[in-house]
Amino acid sequence: MKRGKKSAGAVTLKNVADHVSLSPGTVSAVLNDAPSARHIPQPTRNRILAAARELNYRPNFFAQSLRKKRTYTIGVITHDIGEGYGSLVVAGIEDYARQKDYFFVTGVHRHDPELFEKYSRLLIQRGVEGFITIDLNLQHSLPLPTVAVSGHRQHKGVTNIVLDHRCAAVSALKHLVELGHREIAVMRGHPASSDAEDRWRAICEAAKEMGIEIRPELTVQIQSEESSPKLGYPYAQELLARRKRFTALFAYNDISAIGAIRAFQEAGLSVPTDISVVGFDDIQGAAFHYPSLTTVRQPLWRMGEIAAKMLLERIEGRTDYPTEVAVEPELIIRESTAKAPSKS
Repeated sequence: MKRGKKSAGAVTLKNVADHVSLSPGTVSAVLNDAPSARHIPQPTRNRILAAARELNYRPNFFAQSLRKKRTYTIGVITHDIGEGYGSLVVAGIEDYARQKDYFFVTGVHRHDPELFEKYSRLLIQRGVEGFITIDLNLQHSLPLPTVAVSGHRQHKGVTNIVLDHRCAAVSALKHLVELGHREIAVMRGHPASSDAEDRWRAICEAAKEMGIEIRPELTVQIQSEESSPKLGYPYAQELLARRKRFTALFAYNDISAIGAIRAFQEAGLSVPTDISVVGFDDIQGAAFHYPSLTTVRQPLWRMGEIAAKMLLERIEGRTDYPTEVAVEPELIIRESTAKAPSKS
């Protein structure tokens, strides 16, 4: 190994190659963990890695990107990145992207079309190679390959990852009916939420088939963009203030369900003895809330992984892609549902 002085400027790949008296191609294969590096003896690989550490070699990512015309970066634009829905989808994206040596940059749209347009332009300017959107119905196609998690509108170049909401509604309502519930309140999602209309339609259709009436006085419409349990708290209070009897609540998501349970408990009601509550999503806190939450599980982590996989395949050259990929829900029964109380 040559022991010359280290370069006063940035250390190049050629500096490392000269240091170990090997070709730049061999050194590049080892440092980039290329498939061809498998044929290089382990002692040689160790020597190259040790030299790179000793010389403090740092690959010039921007130079490589310009040379390859690639950034290996994707844009992820989500409603929020708090505890609930969005964070689990992003976790699935991150895990798959990391395995493939891709980075992602995140923006938050908050269902604001102008904010979404701003972030999408900024991310394109920063060289992202594709987009994943979360909880957003796109108004138009984007100029790059796009996967929309919970997207329901058909656009050229877009693949929608969607849940089977009909199956979800049937499983939740069937569970409540089997427990004897007939007076079921429903908390509808914010109109801007991409799943809100499809989920509401599915609930109405499933209820009709089961002979359950979804009554307007037992329905509340979420208008808040809150991403904490505060989301469901005031709407549960509104239901109670109407003084119309109900024995179960089907909440729009787990966050709103947890807020509703708090409101019921403060009113002196017991969950599930007086009112059963079903959530939606199965966020990480659902199993640890008291009472633990019965909920319709969306495979959110898996949806993020699927979205990342499909997007990266398209970026890498796949030309055939589905316009929609449906995933199946699963009813998770916990402590927040029980037999309906008898009428007094």
